[in-house]
This record gives sequence, C-alpha cells and structure tokens, in this order.
Amino acid sequence: MTELTSKIIDLLRKIKANAQTGLHFTSNPFEVERYREITDLSAEIVNELSDKDIPEVKLIFEEDHGYATPKVDVRGCIIQDNKILLVKETADGGRWTLPGGWADVNLSPAENVIREIREESGFESKVLRLIAVHDRNLHNRPITTLVHIYKMFFLCEITGGEACKSIETGGAEFFDPGSLPELSVSRTTAEQIRMAFRHHNNPNLNCEFD
Repeated sequence: MTELTSKIIDLLRKIKANAQTGLHFTSNPFEVERYREITDLSAEIVNELSDKDIPEVKLIFEEDHGYATPKVDVRGCIIQDNKILLVKETADGGRWTLPGGWADVNLSPAENVIREIREESGFESKVLRLIAVHDRNLHNRPITTLVHIYKMFFLCEITGGEACKSIETGGAEFFDPGSLPELSVSRTTAEQIRMAFRHHNNPNLNCEFD
C-alpha cells in the first residue's frame, strides 16, 4: 500500500473497526449485509488510494475477524559498547530498524522478541526488561497501515550467535547513537533509540507507555 495521509488512514481504520465489530456482534441478516457493504466500500477507497487491486485489498480487510483490537509489534533493544543493534529492512528500501515484528500467538511477549532477534539478526538473546509500550500512531509516522498497533520495546542482551542476513533483512550491525543510518521510521524512530539508551544507562527508569 502506498503512503496515504494520516488523516485518511485514521478515518478508514475507524470505519473498518466499526464494521468488523458490528459483524462480530450482530445476528441480524440485514445488518450483516450492511456491515459487509461498509467493509467492501472501505476496501474500494483504499484501492483508489493505493497500488493494490481490490481482491488483494479485500484480503487485507478479511484477515482480521471478531472484535476489533490492536495488533502487537515487539522490538528488541540490544546495546553493546555504547552502540545499538539495528537490522536492515529489505522491505523498506534498505532502511534500518530495531529487530522485531509481529507477535505470534502461543508465544509470550519475551519469547516473541527473542525469536525476532534470532530470525532477523542471527543473535541469540535474553530479555532483561520491558522498557516501553507505545501506541504506534503517537510515535511512528507516517501511518501506512489500517491496522492499529501497540509496540512493545524490550531491553535485551546477546547470549550467542553471530550477525547474519535473513529473508527479511539485509544485515545486522551496531551503530553509535550519534551516527545512525537512515531509519525505517514507521518501525523505529531516533527518539525510540534514544529511549533505549536512557533505559540501558538507568535501570531504575519506569516502563514508558502511550
């Protein structure tokens, strides 16, 4: 999906969420038809503003069922010798981000971030503590998805492995906070990296939220 304005995406997200929740609760066949029509119309609007054809857009809408809730994104913050581990996102023009991604079901948040770090960077790790839970809409712009996302940031440390490329990443490197590469800001911002250093340098800081 191409970048849409934050306002349009926010409105479409609300429409999608209301229709999805309505379908979850109603048993009235006329309301079911109405909510499905609203969902289809929303998909057509997205199609007009993106580079995807309608069947693909509708698939995105249909992947999520039941009561509409946010999705969870986990990110691992590993700092060594005053440098932070970043991975190169092949899906975002080679920009860089903290290793992480969608949380899988049947895994705890800590297990998810350990898996993501392993898959994207090649390093084995352990979680030290949760340092932040961010509403993506409040911290990461531009907004490029209809999904509402909560981002969980964990301070972690390496226990083994070595840096390598993966299917999703083109490499993993440590960067000085004053010399960061071009970031995939929809995933990780410079402020979120500064936040990781604050928590690394001061273990007594409270977990940040919202």
